[in-house]
Formats: sequence, structure tokens, C-alpha cells
Amino acid sequence: METLTNLECFARAAEAGSFSAAARRLGLTPAAVSRNVAMLEKNIGVRLFQRSTRRLTLTEAGEQFLQGIGANLDALQAAIAAVATERGQPAGVLKVSMAPTFGVTHVMPLLPAFIARYPKVRPDWHFENRQVDLIAEGYDAAIGGGFELRPGVVSRPLAPAHIVAVAAPSYLAGRIPPADPGGLARFEGIVMRSPQNGRVREWTMRNAVGDEMAAGLQPSLTLNDPAAMREAARLGLGIALLAVPDVLPWLERGELKRLLPGWYADAGVISLYYASRTLMPAKTRVFIDFLCEAFDREQLARRFAGSLG
Repeated sequence: METLTNLECFARAAEAGSFSAAARRLGLTPAAVSRNVAMLEKNIGVRLFQRSTRRLTLTEAGEQFLQGIGANLDALQAAIAAVATERGQPAGVLKVSMAPTFGVTHVMPLLPAFIARYPKVRPDWHFENRQVDLIAEGYDAAIGGGFELRPGVVSRPLAPAHIVAVAAPSYLAGRIPPADPGGLARFEGIVMRSPQNGRVREWTMRNAVGDEMAAGLQPSLTLNDPAAMREAARLGLGIALLAVPDVLPWLERGELKRLLPGWYADAGVISLYYASRTLMPAKTRVFIDFLCEAFDREQLARRFAGSLG
């Protein structure tokens, strides 16, 4: 009879394409995962992987075996997780990726209450401006926008990602505000250079009746981080086009002012990403529920909507 550990090591290595990625997800060493898979192969007398220095590839027998155990393995793990949750609180390391500015501003404040409710869950949160591979890199969840939905990953929308024009009251003093996005060309612009491709991002803004117009912001200061852009705007260095979540507290405190309240650019949706397996660890489920409850309670979807002016 095979152990659950051997079967899970095989299934996660097959999903991730490497023992190292499976090990990160399972909290084991790559050597332990490799050893467990080798034991499985020895016990059933079939080679399940073709091994190379770069990647694991399932053999034909391995593909058949994975299809055969997949649903049953998830169901068994779900039953174990359900019993474990009934006996005690969710526990374990919770590895989550999120954008630095968004995470520090809107997710970190939730951490004390989350830890108080689930003291056996140990957050391992990564603040990074990149799209992670949840399964291959062993993340339980990620918060962001525009992630590629790889096999086995689903997304849950949280709020719109709308871009608005902002500036400090000191910068706007004595200046006639622009009437439309084209009028932004008359002002100093604080613009964003993409860390991924090095290009300056250009936006097309729209209003409530569906009119569209390119934002005419001319670069006078180029940065590669939203938090730095916000601080530059607060210092009175010009106008910045930023996502509402990145500037909302400063707008609500009056430290920044929104220009063109009828205009915004649509950058997509802020979503919560997680694995779509039948089994979901209790630590991941409670985090998803906790985060969604907080978004609903704070009405963040409505407050992030730049379309509301």
C-alpha cells in the first residue's frame, strides 16, 4: 500500500514539472520529494518520469497514473483536511504574493486581526511587482491583476483597477485645472516606467458617457514604482496617473487631489488567485474568506472605482 506522502509528491512534481518546485509547495526538501517518488516507482514497478537536468516529463504510464489518482487523491486529502479542521484551528505557513504598494496599504492592516483569529497560521507574505507562478513556486495565493491563468489556477475578482490623475494641493494652487485628459500636457508629469519592459506607460482615459481620450501627460519625472510616484506627487512635483488603491488614503485625507473627476483609465481587475484543486488547505480557505469579508466590509470595490468620480 502506497503512502499518501509518496502519492502527493508524485502528483505535485507532475504539476510543477520539477522536484524543487514540488518541494517548495509541500514544505519538504527536493531530495525528500525525489526519494518518495523513486520509492513509489520501485513499489509499483513502473517508471513515472523521464528525468533531465532541466525538467521532469511524465512517461505514458505516469500520465495514466496521474489521471487515475488525481480526483481520488484530492478527495482523500480533502477528507483529512476536514477532519483536521474540526479538531483544531487552521495551521501552517501561508505563502502569499502581492504588489508592495497595494499590500502594505490595504492588506497589511488586516494582519493583526487575521493572526488573532488564526494564531496557528504563519504568514509568509511576499511584496513583489511580478506575476508569480503559484503552483511552480509554491504560493498558496496571490493578489494582483492580469495574471495568466495557468492550468490549476482560478481567480476571484475583488475590485476594479482604475487609474486616476492626482496632484498635491500645493502644486494645483494658482493653476487652472485641465478640462479633459488632453489638457494634462500643460503640466509637469510624473510617469511610470515599466520594470518589465522599460517603456513609459501611456493611458487612454474614458468618462461616464463612453468618450475616450489619450492622457496628454508629458514626462518631467520618470519613476518605476507607484509608491515613489505617489510621494513625488505629494511633494508637489507634478501630476501622476495612479491606481485608486495606491492613493486612496491620501485622497481621503486631502493630501492629494483628484483631477478630471469624470475621467479614468481602466487597468483591469484586482483579483485573488489560488489553486483550483478539490482540496484546499484550511489555512488558504480562511485567508480567502477573511480577505473577501474585509473587502465587502470596507466597501473597497466601490471606493476603488474611479468611474464614480
